[in-house]
Amino acid sequence: MNVFSGHISDIKVSKSLSIVSVKLNEHNLLKTILLETPETASHLKKGNQITVLFKETEVIISKEENTLISVENKIKVTVKNIEKGALLSRVILKSSIGEIVALITSEILDELSLEKDQKVVAMIKVNEIMLSR
Repeated sequence: MNVFSGHISDIKVSKSLSIVSVKLNEHNLLKTILLETPETASHLKKGNQITVLFKETEVIISKEENTLISVENKIKVTVKNIEKGALLSRVILKSSIGEIVALITSEILDELSLEKDQKVVAMIKVNEIMLSR
C-alpha cells in the first residue's frame, strides 16, 4: 500500500458525493471521490491533515507526461528500482512526495522498456484513492 500524508485543500460536494483535493507538497495534489460529505464525515474539513492511500496495483505508469486520458492524478517520478518477476514486476518510483510502488505485468514492463533512472509519470484514478484520518 502506498501511504502519504497531506492536507485537505478543497472539497466539492454534490448530494452524497465529494471530490476531495489533498495537497501533499508544493507541487503535488491528489484528488479522490468519496461517498461522504463534510456533514457525514467530521474529518473532511479544509486544512485538516489526512492520510492518502492507494494500492500498488492501481498505479499506472506512462512515459508521456501530457497523455490526454481521464486520469487526473499525475505525479512526475523517476524509476528507482525494478524487481522483474515471471508474471508481475514491482517498480519503485522516486518522487518529491516519497517512493511510490507500482505492481505491473512483466509483459507491459518489457513493452514500455522501463529502465532505472528513467523519468516517467505515475497516475492514479480518483476512485482508487482512499483517505484516512
